[in-house]
Amino acid sequence: MGAALTIVTTQAVLVGSDADAKTVTKPDVYRLLNLFGDAFEQVRSHYVERPNDAMLVQTAVNGMLANLEDSYFIDPQSLNRDACTGPRCATAFGNVGFAYTMQDDLATVVTPIDDTPAAKAGIMTGDIIARVDDEQVQGLTYQQFGTRLAGDVGSTVKLTIARAGRDKPIELSLLRDNTTRRSVRGRNEGDDIGYIRIIQFNDATADELKKAIDDIAAKIPSEKLKGYVIDLRDNPGGTLDGAIAAADGFLDDGEIVSIRHRASDKVERFRAKAGDLASGKPIIVLINGGSAAKAEIVAGALKDNHRATVVGTRSFGEGWDSTVVPLGPGKGALRLATGHYITPSGRLIQSNGIVPDVEAPQDVPDDLKVKAAAKTKDQQPPLQSYIPPDPSADKALTTAYALLRKNVADAHAR
Repeated sequence: MGAALTIVTTQAVLVGSDADAKTVTKPDVYRLLNLFGDAFEQVRSHYVERPNDAMLVQTAVNGMLANLEDSYFIDPQSLNRDACTGPRCATAFGNVGFAYTMQDDLATVVTPIDDTPAAKAGIMTGDIIARVDDEQVQGLTYQQFGTRLAGDVGSTVKLTIARAGRDKPIELSLLRDNTTRRSVRGRNEGDDIGYIRIIQFNDATADELKKAIDDIAAKIPSEKLKGYVIDLRDNPGGTLDGAIAAADGFLDDGEIVSIRHRASDKVERFRAKAGDLASGKPIIVLINGGSAAKAEIVAGALKDNHRATVVGTRSFGEGWDSTVVPLGPGKGALRLATGHYITPSGRLIQSNGIVPDVEAPQDVPDDLKVKAAAKTKDQQPPLQSYIPPDPSADKALTTAYALLRKNVADAHAR
């Protein structure tokens, strides 16, 4: 069965790499489908045990999508679970709280999410999850891996983690929790700076962002307020609408992001509307290796529109726009990457990330340091995502405060 399905998936990859799909004729398509049908029948007829037909087809679909970035099959059961809403769902399904991507058949952590079991246990950007509950997970699809992580709230899951430069794997046991958290937190820093942390983007982001700014304004008079720090570090993304609303909140005009689709003439553009929640006050945006996807849209928009100075380290570089395509009742769905996020200056986010205006790498404790030099596939330094619990040791944060206070002082001097 494995050999037959390998023939099918390899053939599909060869066609995708040698010719644009628009040039493939109908006879070519029918020939390829006949190849799959022939292999399917041979497996059903001659494999040593009678296989499950539905599982054969699902495996073939997963194989077809395996080499396509950010694309995978969602089985009917998972689709129903993801569509579940209401209080029962919020309490029944638990997780450990990290965003991940599949790279070379390995589940790789994009970032842990604030206040979740993963963040509290010290899981870091770039960690590879090698085993879940002592079972090998290499080669699983995105959806299959997610299913292994999920479970009842309060249940335990054991993770075996490989970290770059570490000789031995890291073993962690985590209690699953309801990892849905609020989007925005705000506070005043002294009597002159507003600090706003956006944890992830959702439907409540715009309202929570406005409330955070209103709360800061109630504590710091406008004439004393030097500006805002918008902390997007370890923000894995979230909804596109939430991210666009957040960027729009600080822009009076200009493009926020464009999405380029497969057809060269199909480009979606999102522009800001008039109205700046910060009333023109200076803004510093913090990013790191755990800032991904929609967080990179916001950082790129504010940077390219010269509305903010970006401080920190290079972001993750996850810039796919995805669409869930239902396959019909009881058949599941496909999640397909259907576009690329492009910043206002024309920068492709995918694989490139956002490069800060001011680099502020963080000192990492010895027990978290990579013990050997490591480079990514594009020969760039490894992504950095450590944020110290003590704000006074947080180099990016202290740099942001210093820049805001210095800029205002310089303006007064002039």
